[in-house]
Amino acid sequence: MGRMYTPGKGISKSAIPYRRTPPSWVKATPEDVCEQICKLARKGTSPSQIGILLRDAQGIPLVTAITGTKIVRILRANGLAPEIPEDLYFLIKKAVSINKHLERNRKDNDAKYRKSLVEARIHRLIRYYKTSGQLPPSWA
Repeated sequence: MGRMYTPGKGISKSAIPYRRTPPSWVKATPEDVCEQICKLARKGTSPSQIGILLRDAQGIPLVTAITGTKIVRILRANGLAPEIPEDLYFLIKKAVSINKHLERNRKDNDAKYRKSLVEARIHRLIRYYKTSGQLPPSWA
C-alpha cells in the first residue's frame, strides 16, 4: 500500500512480541518500573524517550508486558502526562519550523507544499483527539 505523504510503498515495520508476559530474564517489578517512569517524567522526558531510556539503560524490553499498562496511562494516573499528545506536539513544532523557514525563503514552493501537508495532518489529528476525548472540544 502506498504511503500518504511519501512515494514509498514498503511494508517493512516492527512488530511487538505475541506473548504478553515479560521475558524470564527481566527482573524488574511493576512498582520499580512505575517509579522509574515517574522519575524520568519529572525531569521533563517525553513518553517515547522514557520507553527508549528504559529499553537501552535499564534493560526493560516492553513496559506494557511488565506493568500491564502503557507509559502514558501510568503518567496520567500520577498526574504527569503531557497536556497535548506527543505526536501532535511534534507536528506543531515541525509546522512552526517550516513557517520560520518560509519567512526567510519566500520562494521555496516545496516548503509551502510540505507545510500544507503537515497542517492537514495536524487538523486530522486534532479531530481524532477531540472525538476520542483526549483533547477538549473547545481546543483550538
